[in-house]
Amino acid sequence: MYLKENEQAVHAVIQDRLTRIEQEHEVKILLAIESGSRAWGFASPDSDWDVRFIYVHREPWYFKVHQGRDVIETGIEQHPLGELDINGWELRKSLQLLHKSNPALMEWLQSPLVYRRDEAVMQNYVKHTEVFFKAQACFQHYVSMAITNHKQYLQRDQVRLKKYLYVLRPIFACQWIEQFNTMPPIEFHKLIDTLLPHGVLRDEINQLLAKKMAGGETEEVAPIVRLTQFIESELERLKQKQIHVSELSSQAYKDCDRFLM
Repeated sequence: MYLKENEQAVHAVIQDRLTRIEQEHEVKILLAIESGSRAWGFASPDSDWDVRFIYVHREPWYFKVHQGRDVIETGIEQHPLGELDINGWELRKSLQLLHKSNPALMEWLQSPLVYRRDEAVMQNYVKHTEVFFKAQACFQHYVSMAITNHKQYLQRDQVRLKKYLYVLRPIFACQWIEQFNTMPPIEFHKLIDTLLPHGVLRDEINQLLAKKMAGGETEEVAPIVRLTQFIESELERLKQKQIHVSELSSQAYKDCDRFLM
């Protein structure tokens, strides 16, 4: 009960911060969601609140020779209910990133934790995500993420529980792209329920998830042999993998331009 009430209190604080952003920057927030471990489905009780949003300026902003910044960054806020990290991208910038099949943006659009959503705008926006999904770009993003996190965090005598998940999630995202050629789901349980429904390795991951979600963000363990072996084997395989790339039609870009208008 305490945790539920605590989460409701944090959500109220987040709504207040979003309203302040709209007022101070004279923008309208079209979408605001939770990213990071809370959206992935393996948050600890003391996990940060990582809020991301897409916003639009008032019309005069778009008719200036020298346009202003296309991001809003509030900085980290230390709050009694949890650390808040709230940042957003302007609509045009987000569409430019969508053209590039930016995985972070595409994950935002899947987040199960939504604080605000302008349905009239976002229903049309989301239609473009499948069109602009580029398997190779997303695959390479997740491979690089897994390699970097493995190198930085797992090659130690003591490893933070969450760092295993920060390597496993992009590995399974790559496997998803290999098998389905679509954007992987943001929620970790959907990845492993499909790709690893049972078995000894799944049992190890389930235990890891349970410990991580019950413990703190900084809890450490000795290297987990079976997980380490799987990770290192998959990283070697994925580094050699090539994904077929299909060309986008010029009409797809025109449709996206029309949406911005």
